[in-house]
Amino acid sequence: MAGIGIQLQRMLRKNTLAGAAQAYTVAGLVGSGPWLMSIVAILAISVIAALDGRDGAAVEQFQVSVSYLMAGSLILTSPLQLLFTRYAADRMFERRDGVILPNLMGALCLTLSISTLGGGIVLLLWFDEPWPYQLCMLANFVVLSCIWIVQIFASAIRAFRPLLAAFALGYLITAWAALAFQSFGLVGLLAGFFVGQAVLLFALLAMVVREFPASALMAFAFLRRDQVFPRLALIGLLYNAAVWCDKFVFWRDPLTGTAIVGPLRASVVYDLPIFLAYLSLVPGMAVLVVRLEVELAQKCEAFYRTITSGGNHQAVKLAHGQLVAAVRHGLSDIVKIQIVTTAIVMLFAGEILSLFGISPLYQPLFAIDLVAVALQLAFLAMLSILFYLDRQAIALKLCAMLLVSNAAFSWLSVQLGPQFFGYGFALAVLLTCASAALYLSHTLDHLIFETFMLQPSARASSQAAPCPPASST
Repeated sequence: MAGIGIQLQRMLRKNTLAGAAQAYTVAGLVGSGPWLMSIVAILAISVIAALDGRDGAAVEQFQVSVSYLMAGSLILTSPLQLLFTRYAADRMFERRDGVILPNLMGALCLTLSISTLGGGIVLLLWFDEPWPYQLCMLANFVVLSCIWIVQIFASAIRAFRPLLAAFALGYLITAWAALAFQSFGLVGLLAGFFVGQAVLLFALLAMVVREFPASALMAFAFLRRDQVFPRLALIGLLYNAAVWCDKFVFWRDPLTGTAIVGPLRASVVYDLPIFLAYLSLVPGMAVLVVRLEVELAQKCEAFYRTITSGGNHQAVKLAHGQLVAAVRHGLSDIVKIQIVTTAIVMLFAGEILSLFGISPLYQPLFAIDLVAVALQLAFLAMLSILFYLDRQAIALKLCAMLLVSNAAFSWLSVQLGPQFFGYGFALAVLLTCASAALYLSHTLDHLIFETFMLQPSARASSQAAPCPPASST
């Protein structure tokens, strides 16, 4: 995230309220990324179509179809997302930017092939809907999968204004095209969604091509054995599966789920409150990006460079203390802003739900969802810090814990009845968040010792421990 980090530093150096507001706004939009605009676009399309008196069944089928497309594409590409992020970060750390773009093209070629093959097999085996619907689903699935790979570089682009304009343009076109084609029913809505996503994909890709020089047309060096980190791939898969598994539990259960289109099911009780709750993360995401990229990244790099440059014990301890302070201040600021945001949204929960035509009876579920996603943000922040410190084994344990606990507690909440809906997800995130805090505290306390003594080069020789690879966040 070097590009956005540099721009945020420049904004904050102004020491003005306007500069700070600009920095946090940019950080919030870039950090939230396509998932935020996807939710907004889907909600906008649904609300406008409903007000226009269009077929409510087609709108509901569209919402559910896009939800499955998002979930499936994120889970499918999650291993490659982290693997390629790590590869690109390492090459940028080595000042070898010329190899990044060819390997991105290779990653997109791989994603295109796997998503087309995988999506086609799923459609052939489980869908009996007309071929135009299946074609739109496959096209959207492939485009979304490619977007998740290209958006890795969104925060590395220094020209943040065109980046934000690309996101806005893509989702404005998504909403416009879906509404323009809605007379064709579900297929028209999906076709419009595809048009907007395709525009966003090529706009992002064009900016990445301009940002990074190319030494070749296509390469697959990121798949070499020494560049593949199985733990990172598994972390990406487990985390995204964990985030979505509570939704799948509610969708598949016959008491809470309803068949909408083909094999796709939805939960009228659970879905909309949780998706609305995720919108409350934008302020917290802004603080997370600013704190990680402006302060923590600098302190982390300074700590490891102090070691690799032969700094004495006092210098190393000073750099370590500054790193720990940056972690504490960053987490504290994220938690504070998210508590305030959650409290404000809870205060106006009734009005927000009524705006989307949701009964006030859903307010308790909405409240627990707000708490749960706030805890998820805290966990994401600690997971990102563990990535900075290259503690992949710990991150893997935590993501596995989140997946298992979320699946088990969500299933249990369904069995206990409506008054417990949402508590499974919240309890799972709380448990994982508390464990992450303990692991992070232990890691920071023993960071100097582990950096010197647990590196292979330290065990094999008397050389100083090498700097861990660049962040994979």
